[in-house]
Amino acid sequence: MTMDTSSMTWLNPPPRFEMRGGDLHVWSGPKTDFWQGTYYGFHRDDGHFLHRSRQGDFTAEVSFSGRYQELYDQAGLMVRADATHWMKCGIEYTDGAMHFSVVVTNGNSDWSAFRLDHTFERMGVRVTRNGDALFIQYRTDRMEDWRMARLAWIDPAYAEVAVGPVFCSPQRAGFEAVFHDFSLTDPLSREIH
Repeated sequence: MTMDTSSMTWLNPPPRFEMRGGDLHVWSGPKTDFWQGTYYGFHRDDGHFLHRSRQGDFTAEVSFSGRYQELYDQAGLMVRADATHWMKCGIEYTDGAMHFSVVVTNGNSDWSAFRLDHTFERMGVRVTRNGDALFIQYRTDRMEDWRMARLAWIDPAYAEVAVGPVFCSPQRAGFEAVFHDFSLTDPLSREIH
């Protein structure tokens, strides 16, 4: 599987991106982020998000790698209704290490993260929407099975959302990430156990 960006649209295009061997290579603009309010007090909606629209339930998967070096360097997957209703998940660099991170925003943002202590090159993220729920899973290229990270609420009034790869670098410019593949299909299952 490769990255097919032909039917996808950028929100806040990055200053540089290119297709190379079926992979999408991207470089972030300066001090980009998605965040609304909580704790930090700022409202940011200038991260880079490549997406397509999807109605109803779905499963989205993306695999990616990145050169995480500075605080809050991040890459992953976003599900977005509008500027104040969205979820992003993936790798975020904090406390000198890669963490699996999920931010859910319903007016204000919340953030959950846990440190990944094993080394890996690629991260995979899978998000399945079923009605009012987003089931968020992850696995690295050193893991065989998908693991649950979070079950998050999404307002079912948002029948159509934008879905796709996301990346940001709140402290700098030039964070480099590679998106290896992306798929958006009917939901795989309602099972979470």
